[in-house]
Amino acid sequence: MNRPERRNPWAWIPSLYFAEGLPYIVVMQVSGILYKRLGMSNADITFYTAWLGIPWIIKPLWAPIVDMVRTKRLWIVSLQLVIGIVLAAVALTIPVSFFFSVTLVLFMLVAFISATHDIAADGFYMLGLAGHEQAAFVGVRSTFYRVAMVTGQGIFVIIAGLLETSTGGNVPFAWSVTFGILALMFAGFFVYHRFMLPYPPSDVRVRAVQSSGAVPEFFKIFLEFLRKPGIGYILAYLLLYRFAEAQLIKLVGPFLLDPRTKGGLGLSTTELGFVYGTVGITALTLGGLLGGFVIPRRGLKFWLWPMVVIMHLPDLVFVYLSQVQPGSFFLINVAVAVEQFGYGFGWTAYMLFMIMVSEGEHKTAHYAICTGIMALGLVLPQAFSGALQEWLGYPNFYLWVMLSTIPGFIVTALITIDRDFARKP
Repeated sequence: MNRPERRNPWAWIPSLYFAEGLPYIVVMQVSGILYKRLGMSNADITFYTAWLGIPWIIKPLWAPIVDMVRTKRLWIVSLQLVIGIVLAAVALTIPVSFFFSVTLVLFMLVAFISATHDIAADGFYMLGLAGHEQAAFVGVRSTFYRVAMVTGQGIFVIIAGLLETSTGGNVPFAWSVTFGILALMFAGFFVYHRFMLPYPPSDVRVRAVQSSGAVPEFFKIFLEFLRKPGIGYILAYLLLYRFAEAQLIKLVGPFLLDPRTKGGLGLSTTELGFVYGTVGITALTLGGLLGGFVIPRRGLKFWLWPMVVIMHLPDLVFVYLSQVQPGSFFLINVAVAVEQFGYGFGWTAYMLFMIMVSEGEHKTAHYAICTGIMALGLVLPQAFSGALQEWLGYPNFYLWVMLSTIPGFIVTALITIDRDFARKP
């Protein structure tokens, strides 16, 4: 059997990171839209769905196992098949009377499987590309991850909305069909990546385990991470950089869906999907690709502050939308496009910082630790964001979001970036 050690990165990076991002957005965002359409309150939605992020927080606990057992390639293709099976189970249980408890358990299962898939995929990215290629494709990687997220809360929400309309408002049936389509997509990912992922020579078990034993190696990996220079500032950056965005993204769907009498914009399910599935995806793609294009030319250190500013300041558009409640659907789309472009551009710096911090023998496990800490920084503010919004109302809530950007600027000033990191030689 021909096992190519290398393939054109365009043949697998876009699809791999699309497959990585889709279950995350389904669990963390689409589930909230589903529950909103089924009549749950904002406080309940944000509280319960925020804790679905726990697997992405604690995934560093089993990240070394992915290093120790078989190959990253095998983990990737196997887990994509399992995700498809569990999503099919979600589709079958949405119409039942006890849907909430069952779907919540299934979403948690998808979260654990997806978090493990993230570990393998991120490690495979670093093993399958040279250093300058990692920097060059980080924009592509982040873009298609975000494309998946926007597709989940855009294209698939549009599908659900159209099905709601065509079935006379049968919300459970519409969303059941939507999740069935998602399940079929992951069956397709399994087949495609089974044949299209390369076989990097470095994609092997961590050999140190054979001499030292699994348990000592497990703790050694964590200790190596905690001994990194400036670890306190690193942890603060990973936790607080997205403090504002964490709260904002959790309430975007409810804000756009809620009627104007409750402070929202009163969009339909289909209109909500259109905003994120067309205009949003275009703006975010351009932002992510631009970030990946410019960083290799001057390095991360040069672009860090411009990216921090461009990521955070566009949150102001939600202050405007909540205060004015414009009736123009075009204006709403423009506002969302501005925010999504800034998010796509600024996110590139955050991803490259995690790659820089993860350099070393156990880069897969260390990157998983970084993303786990990042997830913790999302879950905690998201868990109280719905209750905070209901207390403050949408206009004051988005003013609070702008105040919440301040920690992101502070922690950026504290970190140290290698002068030539991510600069193309």
